[in-house]
Amino acid sequence: MVVLDDEHSIGRFSRYARRALHVATIVDDGRTADILLDTAQKLGLDGWVLYPTRDATVAALSRKRELLQSSFRVPTPGWESVRYAWDKRETYDLAAELGIATPRTSYPRDPDDLDAVEGDGPFVVKPAITARFRQVTKAKAWRAENRTELKALLDRAAELVGPGEVIVQDVIPGGGRNQLAYCAFFKDGEAVASMVARRLRQHPSDFGRASTHVETADVPMLEELSERFLRAVDYYGLVEVEYKLDERDGQYRLLDFNARTWGYHGLGRLAGVDFPYLLFLDQVGESAPRSRARPGVVWTRLLTDVPTAVLEIARGRLGFAEYLRSLARTDGEAVFSSRDPLPGLAEIALIPYLTVKRGF
Repeated sequence: MVVLDDEHSIGRFSRYARRALHVATIVDDGRTADILLDTAQKLGLDGWVLYPTRDATVAALSRKRELLQSSFRVPTPGWESVRYAWDKRETYDLAAELGIATPRTSYPRDPDDLDAVEGDGPFVVKPAITARFRQVTKAKAWRAENRTELKALLDRAAELVGPGEVIVQDVIPGGGRNQLAYCAFFKDGEAVASMVARRLRQHPSDFGRASTHVETADVPMLEELSERFLRAVDYYGLVEVEYKLDERDGQYRLLDFNARTWGYHGLGRLAGVDFPYLLFLDQVGESAPRSRARPGVVWTRLLTDVPTAVLEIARGRLGFAEYLRSLARTDGEAVFSSRDPLPGLAEIALIPYLTVKRGF
């Protein structure tokens, strides 16, 4: 593989990385396409498969898909599909059309437009377009306990990303066991390979940017809901659709739609479904065998799971013995591998950098 990144990536330390290049951007549409095409020419990468790992890179590849296909195999689908992942307003509007439950959602046009928001809280303030918001706030979402806090957060959001760029949702009660995701390699209206995962712990714990302790599960309802959504947007490729179970009415409410590989995709390989490899087979014209992840397989990312667990233990929401038992059930660690140890060591060394860059 060849790694291109505009940050310091642990992927460059892998024994499987033939080359690793630090580039100016992998998020700006036009410049990203130019950099990729120039790299293909210099390194002889014609026909290689592109794997985007950030939402903004997905958008760049999708919008410049036709141009990039002159040199690469581009498994990112066209903008007519990706736009439903890029803008959550489109995600939730389509879900409503398809009869898929979502949290109660409001779209205030400016900080003073509180009449557009129903209820008294608690609320979640989250971006309509994730990439812009996360870049400046280093957060996935904010929580407001009441309407006064909501007004303050809307003021802050308008200052940072502009008015009308955030949405407000009700907080769905419940912990990690209620946070689930449907993951798949989807093609021609059906899943070639699929997995349902339960995000038992995430970092940060309230609105996680990343999963830290995940277990495969058997939830047929999520498969039906997700495949209905993916067929509606004529989706192709790797995808993660996130939900939370609302115990008040038993409904799975759609939270997010990610048109890319996800951070815990290695769980799939542990459970019998190697998603990136299956996509590669399809891209090079070989048959990708149909598969479904077996339930009960556990994946952990220790670097973020340990501080998350310490905080949960301090809050009284997790027992120390319970935490140790959960680690004992782990079938695989996210990064560390005895066959390829340098990325895991590099990740530890990069903690100060990641703290500054992403808020860790």
